[in-house]
Amino acid sequence: MITRWKKSSKSGSNGGSCVEIRENNGTIQVRDSKDPSGPILTFNAKEWAAFIGGAKDGEFDL
Repeated sequence: MITRWKKSSKSGSNGGSCVEIRENNGTIQVRDSKDPSGPILTFNAKEWAAFIGGAKDGEFDL
């Protein structure tokens, strides 16, 4: 199943300065919303869960 691209609710009214994600047959795909025809990063469920867990734990905070 391929779902529609979803933009972060945090992008607000800034137009398109954000990333978008979608599910594509059991993988998660990520792209730059300013460049929808550009590269797409693809992650399996385990990789995506590790990324989300790290983000929630502050692993990527500056």
